[in-house]
Amino acid sequence: MPPSPRLLGRDDEIRCLDGLISAAREGRGGALVLRGEAGIGKSALLGHVREAASRFGVLEASGSEFESEFPFAALHQLCVPLLSHLPELAEGRRAALEVAFGLATGSPDVLRIGLATLDLLAAAATEKPLLCLVDDAHWIDEASAKVFAFLGRRLPADPVVMVFAARPEAGRMLEALPGLVVEGLSDAEARALLAADAVDDKVRERLLAEARGNPLALLELPKAGGFALPEVSSVPGTIEASFQSRVADLPADARLLLIVAGADPTGEPRLMWAAAQELGVDVTTAGAVAEASGLVSLSTRVRFCHPLARSAVYLAADAAERRAVHLALAAVTDAQADPDRRVWHLAQASTGPDDGVAAELERSASRARSRGGVAAAAAFLERAATLSLDPRLRAERTLAAGQAKFDAGAVDVATELLSTVEVELLDSSQLARADLLRGRVAFIRNTENDGPEFVLNAARRMSGVAARECVLDALEMGLVVGRASGVMDVVVREARSMPPAPDVLNALVVLSTDGHRAAVPLLRQVFADDGLMWTRHPALATMLAGELWDTEVHANVTEWLTKTGREAGSPFVLRLGLAQTAIVAVHAGDFGTAMSAIAEEEAVADAVGVPPLPYPRLHLAAMRGSRADLLKQIEHATQAAARRAGLLVANAHWASAVLHNGLGDYPEALAAARRAVEPGDLYLAGVALPELVEAAVRCGEEKSALTVLEDLTERTSAAGTEWGLGVAASARAQVSGDEDDHRQAVEHLAATTAKPYLARAHLLYGEWLRRAGRRVDAREQLRTAHELLSCMGMQAFAARAAQELQATGEVARSRSAQVADDLTAQEQHIARLVATGATSKEVAARLFLSPRTVDAHLRNIYRKMGINSRRQLKDRFSQ
Repeated sequence: MPPSPRLLGRDDEIRCLDGLISAAREGRGGALVLRGEAGIGKSALLGHVREAASRFGVLEASGSEFESEFPFAALHQLCVPLLSHLPELAEGRRAALEVAFGLATGSPDVLRIGLATLDLLAAAATEKPLLCLVDDAHWIDEASAKVFAFLGRRLPADPVVMVFAARPEAGRMLEALPGLVVEGLSDAEARALLAADAVDDKVRERLLAEARGNPLALLELPKAGGFALPEVSSVPGTIEASFQSRVADLPADARLLLIVAGADPTGEPRLMWAAAQELGVDVTTAGAVAEASGLVSLSTRVRFCHPLARSAVYLAADAAERRAVHLALAAVTDAQADPDRRVWHLAQASTGPDDGVAAELERSASRARSRGGVAAAAAFLERAATLSLDPRLRAERTLAAGQAKFDAGAVDVATELLSTVEVELLDSSQLARADLLRGRVAFIRNTENDGPEFVLNAARRMSGVAARECVLDALEMGLVVGRASGVMDVVVREARSMPPAPDVLNALVVLSTDGHRAAVPLLRQVFADDGLMWTRHPALATMLAGELWDTEVHANVTEWLTKTGREAGSPFVLRLGLAQTAIVAVHAGDFGTAMSAIAEEEAVADAVGVPPLPYPRLHLAAMRGSRADLLKQIEHATQAAARRAGLLVANAHWASAVLHNGLGDYPEALAAARRAVEPGDLYLAGVALPELVEAAVRCGEEKSALTVLEDLTERTSAAGTEWGLGVAASARAQVSGDEDDHRQAVEHLAATTAKPYLARAHLLYGEWLRRAGRRVDAREQLRTAHELLSCMGMQAFAARAAQELQATGEVARSRSAQVADDLTAQEQHIARLVATGATSKEVAARLFLSPRTVDAHLRNIYRKMGINSRRQLKDRFSQ
């Protein structure tokens, strides 16, 4: 069947869309974002795919410029036909959607809402494939956009197709989905489309030149009447002007009815008719005339012929008409069922300051925030500030709006609002909040390094516990964004001017001024007495656990973070916990668990649309001795140096030192270890010292190695843990050449979970014995080292041990292939979960996938491992 005239020149786009529909018929879903300027034909393509999807269930939603601040508004539109299936969902997921749609109270969790929606769509798709169409996606609310992005990345195993139509400036959340740019028609195609309209030849040429291949412009402009084109600067402007000229010719009642329809984003006919009657419109006659104009369809839902027609109608009205329309809409909107839309209409109807409406807007902001609608809260507060007559209330609401804008990711708008706050009207507490916000903006923008200074300014305006917490916030911010270097000194300097208190800040001051021997008891007391510190400062807690050389404390903090992140639905805390789980596993030599945790952290990061945390990948690649993988990771980290991501870069230097020590490239290891130690970062400066000692000794820099050893000994003896004492004994053995030190290192480390360090202690001991000419004794140590290193997958160090064994006259046994060597990180994680008895549904919930997607991964896992059942998978992983 040839394409309709409206789809001239769209063969490639149609081929792509038809491919999605064909794949869905075979059980494979997908998503596509059509991008292009207004009128370019995106809506027509949505119409095509709707017609092509015969025997599909079709769900539709449309973004609205007037509704872009209401949380989950577009998602609610899309899911309305499926709400009868809500009772079929698991209780937690049903509750998540009920909160999102305002059917219940509670705090929304985008991840759970996304997974619940995925379940809802998957359940509906068991009956027939689903097609989800979202027009004007550039205007959908941010909360819905996050869920749509989540869904779009998780459809390959479900017969669900999502197609979005958006202008080029669509929000960043949809950028991760596959996209297709819809271009203008060619000259020949444009002429063919215009041929049906009888226009003067000269006007035709001007139309072609002005329209620049925009199909709606070519179809709409001849309807404007006459032969003169409006002088506008853009094609969308030209099209809007054409719509406005058609509106201007309508009777007053019909025109007013269209303005009401344009001002109400819900498309609810009942509201439109009631508001029109409130305005005295003869709705019967006006409705017939409005529909006859072709601009709008009035049935079970109010639909404009094109989004530009809606905006053209609304903008063509004068200010007085718009205010009257909003006032009428406010009058007919149920104050109990929909208070937020009612007050929004009242705000649009206001002609000047109105403290009553401003107070209502503030209450709406509170409701919006409770539902996760930070963008809506920001919009309500910003409008409330504008309508506030009381200058102090205006300043407070502007500050609150700035914070809400920041929370919604609108950093530039937050900065602009901050600049308009009349600081002389703020009290000390408000000034502190303003400084805190400035500090967070500085960190997010990453252009200035004065973020901690703003936060410390906030602390100076506070007193007691609040001030001390604020100082710790400055340090925490440095850790979170990877820029701790240098922040510690500023924090300690500020803390020393405060009255001392038995808390973590006091312990950090002692650590900085008096060293580890004095500080370690205080830090241990903090962990014993103040478990809440993990809640308030989770990143700092993980660093301090490492500073104590205490694997048990580190594991406890990590377990708490992961559990709390899951229960509270906090993506940040969960990702931090999973990253630390991976790091703990790496330093325990359990690389399979590390890969699983990394895969899960990546799944959570992908679900919320942020990059995964790089630290665990650096640690894993370094310990495995995977040169190519680590160099790629280091390249990413080094690029961050331009953004002063000091802690991340220091981690990359530590990883490079470990790798090159394993490879036997000691000069490179020495340079990298020095760079890792130099900033003096919490935890990392200590854990990099053993690498520096080993590289310095092998490079003949005994004096330097001795100095480093003293620092390492001071840290580890103060900690008094088996891990720290073992690492220090191994380093001391390299400097002193004393066999007792080697034996102590092995004994201490054998009592820990730090298997990589134990294996390396055996390796160093064996190398020392071989150099001493004691080949038989050396073989025993080197065999143990090689077996441990090979089993863990520490390739570089295992190869080094094999070379040493060969030098003693013995050939090392080659490592047998491991059960999951050919699996990706995500496949390995799924395989491990299934091997423990987890169902596809349970794995899906853990990784924010659909059960069908999990089953698809399982089929790949079975193929790669040469098995065909869950029982065999369990058996293979138990070997």
